[in-house]
Amino acid sequence: MAKLFPSSQKPSVERDGDPSVLYVDNEEAAEVISTLSGETAMAVFRALTEDPLTASELAAELDASVQSVSYHLENLEEAGLVEVVDTCYSEKGREMDIYAVANRPTVLVLGNSEDRVGLRRAFGQLAGTLGISALGVAAWQSLSGALDTLIEA
Repeated sequence: MAKLFPSSQKPSVERDGDPSVLYVDNEEAAEVISTLSGETAMAVFRALTEDPLTASELAAELDASVQSVSYHLENLEEAGLVEVVDTCYSEKGREMDIYAVANRPTVLVLGNSEDRVGLRRAFGQLAGTLGISALGVAAWQSLSGALDTLIEA
């Protein structure tokens, strides 16, 4: 399929935002799990982890209808898993959104929010076992502290 124009440049898939941690007792976690539970939704999400694409490019790549892909893109966007990163124009001059995975990675914990302390301890032990620097552990603990604040809000 020929690339569409004029996109300012090919957007990249960069996940440099701070990760969010979701526990299964959180409403947002239920939404993420529900959204990714379908085969087509998961295929759309996986394709977008490799390259930003339009709905029509995704449909062609996945051998699915544009309507089906658009439906899943809307759900993935509502769940905060994908986002519009650019726009381009079709050969007919219609503006089209280019989607990519969300900038902010998400960690899903198969436990509840009361498991935070144990999770921090487990990651600390894992980091020590793997020889990850104390700086990395401190960064994780700082991040998880910030996430605790987010989760409690």
